[in-house]
Amino acid sequence: MKRRVLGIAAVAVTALMSSCAMTLPVTVTENPIGSKTGVSESVVIFGSIYLNGDYGVADAAEQGKIKGGISTVDEKTTNYVVFQKKEMIVTGE
Repeated sequence: MKRRVLGIAAVAVTALMSSCAMTLPVTVTENPIGSKTGVSESVVIFGSIYLNGDYGVADAAEQGKIKGGISTVDEKTTNYVVFQKKEMIVTGE
């Protein structure tokens, strides 16, 4: 009985910790691809509640110290069973 409970607990923990990540392009501009990269992160619960109110392109550019034009914007989404982690990735100068 103890072995069965441990097996069920192991499966439950594995299911909760498993994830699937996907990175998609959001936009590309005519600006040359720069050497700087900035990332803005947020956890999303219930599919629409962002826990980081500053999440977005402007925050990512600020984090990467990008002062010139932004050349690319990508969004990486990592899905967990209960929540998502989103990352806005920008490149530029």
